[in-house]
Amino acid sequence: MTGRVSGKMAFITGAAQGIGEAIAFMLAKEGAQVVLADINKEGVISVSEKINDKYPGKAFALNLDVTSEEEWKDTLKKAEELMGGLNILVNNAGISAGSTIEETDYETFQKVMKIDTDSVFLGSKYAVPIMKKYAPGSIVNTSSISGLIAGHNMVAYNTAKAGVWLMSKSIALHCARQGYQIRCNTIHPTFINTPILDGWLTGGRGDRPPLKRDELLSKLGKQVPLGVVGDTDDVAYAVLYLASDESKFVTGSELKIDGGISAM
Repeated sequence: MTGRVSGKMAFITGAAQGIGEAIAFMLAKEGAQVVLADINKEGVISVSEKINDKYPGKAFALNLDVTSEEEWKDTLKKAEELMGGLNILVNNAGISAGSTIEETDYETFQKVMKIDTDSVFLGSKYAVPIMKKYAPGSIVNTSSISGLIAGHNMVAYNTAKAGVWLMSKSIALHCARQGYQIRCNTIHPTFINTPILDGWLTGGRGDRPPLKRDELLSKLGKQVPLGVVGDTDDVAYAVLYLASDESKFVTGSELKIDGGISAM
């Protein structure tokens, strides 16, 4: 049976764990070659080996600091050589840091912007000239429900993820106007059960004992209309759709993976 992205060639950032790892597994399962890129070299190598154990020859690992322009240029060139092309880009690397406008220092704000927003600019800028040679192509950028809905204590993250959202629309319109046959869309997850939540077990609790993971998931789930926190495959299936030719008429759009939060 032919996979939904059979023959495609994908580049995924933030692929050493969590959502990025799930996306890489999903695309490989559905027939794509995948280059996994991450600043965590050991982690991304480990994930690529796991993928190749299950889907032989599908995965490659590359070390990448997504804030480095020169590393983006070099790494995308290597990816093209490894796979024989490139027609899917998933800009997934990101962090969350900072608090309110008064409590967030400028250094933290800049760090979040560089990793969450600047990396999407750099990845898209240097991937598009390669991708148009292997069209049709798809860029999927990970924003967040926090890129659409603000919180009082997320000034840096809200700003960064909102930037990804509108940047992606500009990329989509540019590629359409140029006739590149490259689409660009955003995904907007809410709480997803990944290692990133580990920092929430103790964060902001002062002298109170740390939360157990099941307690945290229960507390977060109560904020979601569907009553639960999402799984990484919930996000990976959304990326699969946007990366595949099934979504050939979808560009400049946002796909919310939020259990209904944005409907409230």
